[in-house]
Amino acid sequence: MDNFNNVPLENDFPNIGKPATRALINAGYYKLDQLTKVTESEILKLHGVGPKAVRILNEALKGKQLSFAGKLNKL
Repeated sequence: MDNFNNVPLENDFPNIGKPATRALINAGYYKLDQLTKVTESEILKLHGVGPKAVRILNEALKGKQLSFAGKLNKL
């Protein structure tokens, strides 16, 4: 654990910024593939996660041939 920011080092999120990473971890998400069970709008409701973070997460998910829930993965 990163003692200064209380962010566990064991996550596979791309560089979306510390506030967004903390928000995801505080909501119980530690792995990119967990985001396939939630929608973009649910993630955007988390304090600290904005449109830029969701765009970056979308790109990372697409790179793994995954997508947010309710979204068709266009390859």
